[in-house]
Amino acid sequence: MSLFILRIFFVSSIVYMNLMFFGVNPIMAQENAYPLQMSEGKTSHRPEVPGVNGLVTAGHPLASMAGLRILMAGGNAIDASVAVLATLNVVRPQMSGAGGNGFLTYFDKNSGDVHSLTAAGAAPKALVASELEAEELNKGILAGVVPGLLGGWVSMLKAHGSMSLSEVLMPALEYAENGHPIEASVVQAIESQQDLFRSYPSSARTFLPGNKIPKVGELFRMPELASTFRKLMEAEQTASDEGKSRGEALDAAFDRFYSGDIADEFTRFYAKEGGLFAKEDFKEFSPIWSKPLHVKYRGYDIYSSPPTSRGGLEVLMQMKLIERFDIEALGEGNPLLTHLMVEAIQVAKSDIYQYVADPNLFSVPTEGMLSENYISLRSKLISEDNSMTYPMAGRPDGHDKGSNEFWNAGKNLQLGSDREVSHPGSTTSFSIMDKEGNIVACTPTHGGAFGTGVVVGNTGITFNNGTRIGSTSPYSGHVNYARGGQVPILNNSPVIVLKDGEFVLALGTPGGETIGQTQFQVLVNVLDLGMSVQEAIEAPRFSLFARPNFYRAGSEITMRIEDRISIEHFQGLQKLGHNVELAPSYSLGSIQAILKNISLGTFMAGADPRRAAYAVGW
Repeated sequence: MSLFILRIFFVSSIVYMNLMFFGVNPIMAQENAYPLQMSEGKTSHRPEVPGVNGLVTAGHPLASMAGLRILMAGGNAIDASVAVLATLNVVRPQMSGAGGNGFLTYFDKNSGDVHSLTAAGAAPKALVASELEAEELNKGILAGVVPGLLGGWVSMLKAHGSMSLSEVLMPALEYAENGHPIEASVVQAIESQQDLFRSYPSSARTFLPGNKIPKVGELFRMPELASTFRKLMEAEQTASDEGKSRGEALDAAFDRFYSGDIADEFTRFYAKEGGLFAKEDFKEFSPIWSKPLHVKYRGYDIYSSPPTSRGGLEVLMQMKLIERFDIEALGEGNPLLTHLMVEAIQVAKSDIYQYVADPNLFSVPTEGMLSENYISLRSKLISEDNSMTYPMAGRPDGHDKGSNEFWNAGKNLQLGSDREVSHPGSTTSFSIMDKEGNIVACTPTHGGAFGTGVVVGNTGITFNNGTRIGSTSPYSGHVNYARGGQVPILNNSPVIVLKDGEFVLALGTPGGETIGQTQFQVLVNVLDLGMSVQEAIEAPRFSLFARPNFYRAGSEITMRIEDRISIEHFQGLQKLGHNVELAPSYSLGSIQAILKNISLGTFMAGADPRRAAYAVGW
């Protein structure tokens, strides 16, 4: 042994003996020096990310950096949001894209107002769902709805942005043209859809380069999508060169997509392949800015998306249904707290699946469902002693009595059990804060993985498959049945929380059926249990699933809960009568959130380790 090594051994031994002599365990000393990395009692595995001038937390690291890049170039939260949305189209193409749909909740710091954007398209007018099989409504040339997100991007910039479309599309354009290392979950999604892709040359060209499934980490490009982005940028630039205003230049890009040569390519392709879309379907689309839904909860103002989102109403109803209980006293990890939340979810879903549909075609009793009297009445269904059978819908003010009685009687279930089960969704989410204090929470989606799975002609774009069972009801008499010209409902429901007019929390999540449930749990973690943003995100979660679905009273409810809970928690839920199954440790939802420390006035972002999410700040 060399003299140098002997000296190191001698010094190390002396240090160890001195620590032990003074009553210090060297291993514990190391844990105290590095508590986040070393402590067995840690409550989160990722650090909270601080921001002074801005924060972005999104479903992929490159999307987060695209947003931060715009903020650092002087853009605001809306500008950064469009950059994130466009980049997600490239790096998470199974979950979001220009041909997808989505919802955005926006807090304007200057005015103090909260706005909601619905960027969701309708089914083609030629659709007759009763003539199609369930799978035809899910994937392929007969599925799908008009793209909503591209119109939403333009509308966002026009209403609240400061940059050009060309500026905010640049990060996504670079990744689409030059490539990026493709992430494992995208490869897995491509592999799962490869048979569908191979049946459409345009899809195979986009997602199976060289007629092969990409390898994890290889450079993945989307040249046809890049070409579409360039066409939009050219339309904007041409209008600007002609002396038109910024708004008119943005309109030129919108028009090229929905009524110009891009729409012509959509129409040509669907006509050739035997699809249902006509040019009028695209020309009639318009994104909708409206007031978000709002409730007061223990002094907080909670805002989320109105219909055609069902998730916003679900989240707000769930919060109000448990407000009468002392949640803080129950505390984290208490099976009774989980039980009360499970019951609130069931009550809310029974109403939401009854009544929520396209408000342009049906009257949705939103005000009645959120009224104090109705919430108090429905909350009485929740017992602290045992679980309920999945209930019938209630009768809020403004409901359609004939429809309600019709459904509670279980009549007209015409489509059969083979069409009653929902198809899973594929969604992502992000939250952004800019230097001025403007806040965005946004949840875009392709519906199911890659939406319809059909890349439309040479555009590089796939449409959201909103006609699928899940976004639509399987029952032909229901208000949310798939109909031509009707906008299906989504669970997407980004949330913003204020207190005394000041921002507190922004969050959103993917997760299909679980979106409203996941957001409910994280809101309770923060507002009632006082968790930090990363602790609230990483805490164990549960989700409810219904057989055959949440449309039918009496459906069998199964709770899946992440396996990090205690045995006592699990057994306590069973004793309360719940059908409980364990889920993998980090598997349910993927929250991206920004939280203000009210006492200190500082801001932190959190990103969910359950997926490839990442938070950045500056």
